[in-house]
Amino acid sequence: QVQLVESGGGLVQAGGSLRLSCAASGLPFSSYSMGWFRQAPGKERSFVASIRWSGGGPYYADSVKGRFTASRDNGKNTAYLQMSLLKPEDTAIYYCAASATGRAAWSTDEYDYWGQGTQVTVSS
Repeated sequence: QVQLVESGGGLVQAGGSLRLSCAASGLPFSSYSMGWFRQAPGKERSFVASIRWSGGGPYYADSVKGRFTASRDNGKNTAYLQMSLLKPEDTAIYYCAASATGRAAWSTDEYDYWGQGTQVTVSS
């Protein structure tokens, strides 16, 4: 059974930082690319970042470029999203996802497995 479990969300003031983790089990983690998405209330789920199976890339949405850093540790079956200079508009539920394509992917359709999400709230 495949499981992706996010952690690290919480409440932070604008300008602060958080690091999200996504622990994977039940799949050959090192063969999957990993993506991060977010969904704010009343909005569709949107792409944040993606990192290839090898750690190559990563690729970011324009709105987070320069502030967020995606990484992974294949030895620990874990992906990370380091978020800095957080803004109130970053408030959302953040999801990690795994894609069997192994390549960086922007579309939710390309991801096979999803975590349950972790809430990030940035206060002004």
